[in-house]
Amino acid sequence: MIKLSYDIENYRRDLMDLVNSQDTVIELGCHVGGTTKLLPKGCDIIALDNSPEAVDEMVKLDYVKFISGDVRLHEVLAETFEIIQSCDVLAIDLGGGYHPDTVFKVFYIWSSTFKPKHTVIRNRGLLEFFNSASGSGEEIICEEGYLETYHDSGIPPLIKEFDLWTPSLKK
Repeated sequence: MIKLSYDIENYRRDLMDLVNSQDTVIELGCHVGGTTKLLPKGCDIIALDNSPEAVDEMVKLDYVKFISGDVRLHEVLAETFEIIQSCDVLAIDLGGGYHPDTVFKVFYIWSSTFKPKHTVIRNRGLLEFFNSASGSGEEIICEEGYLETYHDSGIPPLIKEFDLWTPSLKK
C-alpha cells in the first residue's frame, strides 16, 4: 500500500497505522526525529537526513541507525543497502511541500530497491496532482509499497537526472 498526505499529523497517523512493532522501517527525511520518536521501540529503524541539525538529535536515539546523508545520492542508497536489503515500511518526508518531481524520483529509487510492503509519502505537490488527476479508465494498481512494474531486484543504476535537477549536488 502507498499512502500520500501533506498534513504532518495525517502523515504520522498513516505511518503509525501501518507500522508493526517488529517491522523494519526506513525513514527518509527524519530531520530531528519528530516522527521517528513515535515509531514503536521494537522496530528496526534506519533514519536518514542531510540537515546539520539532525545529527545531534538523532544520535540521542540509540535504538535508531542514523545515516547523515542526502537520499538523492547513489552512494547513500548503497550505504543503506549494505545495512539492510529490504524493509517493511518506507517513510518519505523531504520537506513536505517542495519538489514533487524529486520526491517521486526518490520514492521510485528507494522503493524499487527495498521493496516495502507499505510506503508513506508526505508531499503537497504529489497529493495535489493525485487529487486533481482523472484516469483514462485503465486499471494499473499495485498492492505493495512500491510500483510493482519495477520489480527488478537490487539497486537501480545511478539516475543521471538528479544532476540536472539538483546542480548543488555536483562536487
